[in-house]
Order: sequence, then C-alpha cells, then structure tokens
Amino acid sequence: MPSRYASRSMIEQLRRLPLFALGLIAACVTQPGPEYSAFCPQPTACTAPPPAPPRINALEAVSFAALPDWNQGEQAAAWNALLASCQALRWRTQWNGVCAKATQLRAPGDDAARRFFEDHFVPWRLANPDGSPEGLVTGYYEPLLRGSRIKAAPYLYPLYAPPDDLLTIELAGVNPEVRNLRLRGRLEGKKVVPYYTRAEIERGVAPVAGKEIAWVDDPVEAFFLQIQGSGRVRLDNGEVLRIGYADQNGHPYQSIGRYLVDRGELKAGEASMQAIGAWGMANPQRLGELLNQNPSYVFFREAPVRDPDSGPVGALGLALTPARSIAVDPRYAPLGAPVFLATTWPGSAAPLSRLVLAHDTGGAIRGPVRADFFWGFGAEAGTLAGRMRQPARMWVLLPKGYIPAGYLPAGNVPAAAAEGTVPPQ
Repeated sequence: MPSRYASRSMIEQLRRLPLFALGLIAACVTQPGPEYSAFCPQPTACTAPPPAPPRINALEAVSFAALPDWNQGEQAAAWNALLASCQALRWRTQWNGVCAKATQLRAPGDDAARRFFEDHFVPWRLANPDGSPEGLVTGYYEPLLRGSRIKAAPYLYPLYAPPDDLLTIELAGVNPEVRNLRLRGRLEGKKVVPYYTRAEIERGVAPVAGKEIAWVDDPVEAFFLQIQGSGRVRLDNGEVLRIGYADQNGHPYQSIGRYLVDRGELKAGEASMQAIGAWGMANPQRLGELLNQNPSYVFFREAPVRDPDSGPVGALGLALTPARSIAVDPRYAPLGAPVFLATTWPGSAAPLSRLVLAHDTGGAIRGPVRADFFWGFGAEAGTLAGRMRQPARMWVLLPKGYIPAGYLPAGNVPAAAAEGTVPPQ
C-alpha cells in the first residue's frame, strides 16, 4: 500500500512521465483526507469518500394542529410568564414586534391567547439527533432549609460563595459556535487546570474558608439545593435568606440516583429525591461516598426576598413562574421563548400538556428534547419535583420569520415561518 504522501523519488519519476500519463494519474487522485491516500493504488480504489449521513434538524416547523390538546390548553395561564419573557426580549429585533402586541392585550382569555399565538408564532418540533421526538422532563423547585449565619450544631454544612481562585473562561471570542460554552478552572503555575471536584472541596483542598453564606443542618438538603440551583434558608430568628446560583466548579453533573440504581441500592424508577434522602438517613456512614459520586459543585450568592410569592431568578434574569417556567438547553430552545410541553404528571400516566416559557438553564439539561419543570416553592412543590422523571415531547414557538440557526429547509417550512430569516439569538 503506498504511503499517504508521495516520496521525493516518486515525484522525480512523475516529472519524467509524458503528459498523457500524468493525466491518467491525475484522474486517479482524490482529495487528501484523514482516511484517504493522496494517490490511488488502483482504479477501483479511486473512489470518493462515503456520503455523509442525512442531516437531521433539531427543529422542524409544523402547524399548531400537531400539538396535542392545544385547543384544550389553558394558554391564558401562561400569559404573565410570556410578558415576563418580553421584559428581556422586547429589545431584540426578532421579538420586539410580537412583544409589543402582547403587552397591548393585557389579560386575554384562553381563546384570545390561543389566537394570538397562532397569529404570531410558528411551532418548531424539537427532535433528538437520531430523529426521535421523545425526550425527558424532570422537575425542580425552591426548597426551604434550616440554617444559621454561624457554624454551631446542628448547623454544620456550609453553603459557599464562589472562591477567589475560580476562573471562568469565555470562548465566544475564539469561536462563535461555542458562545454558550464556559470553562471553569484555576491556575497552577502558568497552566489553567480543572477546578477542584466536590470531594476535594469537601476535604478542604479548595480555598473556600471565609466564603460561607450560611450553614445548614442537613447535608442531603444542602446537596439537593445545589441540584435545584436556588432556595431559601430560614434562620432561628425567623429571618429568611434567598440563596441563588452564582457559579459552578465546571465538572459535569453525575446522578447519584443512577449510582444507587446501578449498585442495586434502589430500584429503577424509584430514585426520587425522597428515596435518596431516606437512603442517606439509613446509611449515614456511606453518605459522603454517595454525594461525592457527583463531582459537580455549585456556589451561591445571597439575594433579597422582596416578594415571598415570586420565584427565584432564572438564567434569563427574571423571576421564575411556578408551573409555567422550564429550564432548557439554549442551543435548541432560545431563552424566553414559549414552549409547548406534552408530558405526564409526576409518577403518573395522566397527560400534562401545557404552554410554558424557557426561563432557565441547568447543568444536567442537555439536548434538544430535555427540560426541567419548575414547580414552585415549598414541600408540595418538592414532592412533585422529586417524583418527576417523565417522557416528553416539546415544540418551541418562535415568531413568524424567525428561522433557527443551522436549519436546513426540507420543503416543509410553513409560509409564515419562511417569510424571512432572522439571525439567531
């Protein structure tokens, strides 16, 4: 088999060949690539690279008739969440027109709200890379923990603000295609290395001393506060702190529920927050081992509780709306956009089809058909969130004329959607 690259002696021999012979050899040359030699050993081997697999769009434009129970949905109940989105989106070219019209409607009923969406939006069905439209929706909530400003039994488990040596590396300036990707690390000499894992932070390796916002009385609840991303802490004097996401150590989230299932400690489908908490109470000596299976670690900031009835602030900078806000992967569903979600109630087969708004993101929310449903504040919301791990289908509603980035038309784009291509967010 000849080498990928011609040797110097071969080149000298080629120079001496007649022009017609060079033409024959040139006809047997392929474009150099990682798996193809520059010269074909025989005519039958002189073939083009295999065709690329067909492109599958993560979003495909459909009609509202494709949305299950759309005509029976309570779209008016999502109106305040839409207006909240418009606070952040109204200055963007692709949203300012539709947001201006939405604010004029004030408080429409279901029929008027439904007509508004049908007149001004196009549903785009979300699909996985293999073309499957079914994904996963989990739940989250704003928990209430018991705590103290100082470390004193039983308040022994800290909630930290970001440490001073945590670096955030933005890559958008290097490559716009990774504008949503941020790396975390720390300096070690002149090198940037990964930041400390959960286990290392718990061992005291990271410089987090003095960064304690509060101390709480339950290590499992402190762990789940990091999973939820925000919560409240009630102090002994009655004061309530709101704790919000500030940063993360950069390590990927790993499910401790999956770890327990894989080891036979819990049955598949039963790894809820409540079941994991019960396991921790029954196995306190192994709790540290379990929690450290997730190397991800979240740091917090303190936020004032201006309105006890409002939700925590999500990734869009807006208060989350209970049962109408979701966390999404913003690579596929633009933050602020309405999303029609077809799933089932937590731990049930009863249908739950609802118009929600993409107000948040999450470290474990990756992929086109993936969402985290915000249930609200308190114990009841926690019960629903802890049990929610349901199959789901999703449609993101985009203003007419907004064509998602990377979309390759396949002849099925409704005329309303194809009125013009709008730059992605």
